[in-house]
Amino acid sequence: MTIISGRCLCGVVRYEISGPLGSADHCHCSMCRRQHGAAFSTYVDVRPEDFRWSDGKSQVKVYEVDSGAGWCFCRVCGSSLAGSENGEITSVTLGTLHGEVDIKPACHIFVGSKASWYPITDDLPQHNERAGAGKQQWQD
Repeated sequence: MTIISGRCLCGVVRYEISGPLGSADHCHCSMCRRQHGAAFSTYVDVRPEDFRWSDGKSQVKVYEVDSGAGWCFCRVCGSSLAGSENGEITSVTLGTLHGEVDIKPACHIFVGSKASWYPITDDLPQHNERAGAGKQQWQD
């Protein structure tokens, strides 16, 4: 079994994924923009049962909103690490994965609330909502 690993900037928090990666996308929603301090954030879906914090779990802070969606980050360096839904990790930030992974973002989501100062210039599909919500496409 291939284990995919990732970590925060300072290395205090580490995680492992023991299954396939799902689809990846660039999220332009206002919450992700604020959380990342950037025009968009890039996440790749993971199955909750395939994810585990391998080190520094006590240093993970989750900012959760009323809907149950959450953003996990390192208390020490502030790195954004993962997304959660109702307490389960459902995605990780693509930039925190260790080494090379064979996955590329498939689309832009929540483009209706994208930053006015950022023009999307690639040819990826653009959606006003989360594309294929509830229909994960897993890489084998």
